[in-house]
Amino acid sequence: MALKVYNTLNRKKELLKPINGKKINMFVCGPTVYDLSHIGHAKTYIQFDVIARYLRYKGFEVNYVQNITDIDDKIIRRGNEQGKDPIKLAHEFEKEYFADMKALGINSVTKYARATEYMNAIINQIKTLIKKDYAYETEDGVYFEIEKFSDYGKLCHQPMDQIKEGARVSINENKKSPSDFSLWKKAKPNEPSWNSPWGKGRPGWHIEDTAITETEFGPQYDLHGGGFDLIFPHHESEIAQMEAASGKKPLVQYWLHTAFLNINKEKMSKSLGNFLTIRDALKLWDEKTYRFYFASTHYRTPLDYSEEAIDQAKQGLGRINEFVRKLKVMNGKDSGAKKLVDSTLKKFEEHMDNDFDMPQAIASVYDLIREINKLDLAKKDAEIVLYFMEKIDSVLGVITFEDLSVPADIQKLANKREVARKEKDWTTADKMRDELKEKGFYIDDTPQGSVVKKL
Repeated sequence: MALKVYNTLNRKKELLKPINGKKINMFVCGPTVYDLSHIGHAKTYIQFDVIARYLRYKGFEVNYVQNITDIDDKIIRRGNEQGKDPIKLAHEFEKEYFADMKALGINSVTKYARATEYMNAIINQIKTLIKKDYAYETEDGVYFEIEKFSDYGKLCHQPMDQIKEGARVSINENKKSPSDFSLWKKAKPNEPSWNSPWGKGRPGWHIEDTAITETEFGPQYDLHGGGFDLIFPHHESEIAQMEAASGKKPLVQYWLHTAFLNINKEKMSKSLGNFLTIRDALKLWDEKTYRFYFASTHYRTPLDYSEEAIDQAKQGLGRINEFVRKLKVMNGKDSGAKKLVDSTLKKFEEHMDNDFDMPQAIASVYDLIREINKLDLAKKDAEIVLYFMEKIDSVLGVITFEDLSVPADIQKLANKREVARKEKDWTTADKMRDELKEKGFYIDDTPQGSVVKKL
């Protein structure tokens, strides 16, 4: 089955046809680094990590670039509050962001691009927009005149009059229209600034990303991702800037957007103050549980965060890990694993090819586990299933394949229990099982023997 993705631009699933054969240029909006990242960020970046991994699994050569917004009003404000240089503060939180991504097993990004390292490209793009009469200079900066770009609103599917109506709350006498957006902000006292034809200043938010993508990919590329909240005005403005500057349409072939992570039915965000940092979340649950929690939800489906839901994810992942451990000790007589594996692999790929339907893809794996658990597989067949689990985990990144370390005294107690069990001394076996549980370990009795695991 050919891979289909839901394109926000056209509001339908479309066959993925990259511009350049098997090569895919993919850009996802990264963080504004003025604070620690929260688990709403984790949802978006884990889900795009799975998407990028699956594209590579399918044989695509993916050049995945993610920006780092290291100059912004929020960064300047936070720097002033803490008495720190805003750029230094941004780069401190950038390091924290990278640490969080590593902790979550996110390793698919080809390049992280700092906005401040693309200043020449930003200035050149603004020059082009002014030359083509899409932008104008004022006392406080340079603005994009959206009236000149007739396609403005095509991503968010809103007519221009509604966009203008919504922009009236942002009054600026320097602008021709309240809906015009900033390309360059002239420097205020004690702000970071760069030289430009319009005086010292810094870029607007939207122009940073198109300068990065034009530099890395050219004026047109394949996939652009980000949170649903970025569709307007951020992504809408990216389209206007780049298509106006280059004269080429579309800027992006396919727009993918992740749905919100909600807390008490409200979007999780720093501005609302209802967020849990990734750092604090990982003190409560392990990183693979969090990956599984987000990877087992469709990226376009809003998710209501709860401890109960994460606990369910932990149990579900535990079932998969338990299955992998059983496969390693299987040495029976049953065969037929290859047929089951081939059927499951086909289903897994069909679901992932359907706009990365992660929940159904994982459900197909549970179906396989249920069928294999009915069998006493021969070692050779168990290895076939284990290879399949390793293959799908190259996409999911959640399974624990290495043997969990079991202290010598725990293993010794488990071995004694196994002897009692074989001698049908159930009273002693049960007593030892309870003792192991008190020590934080659990015994899973299988036809091939007992498997010790941590609770």
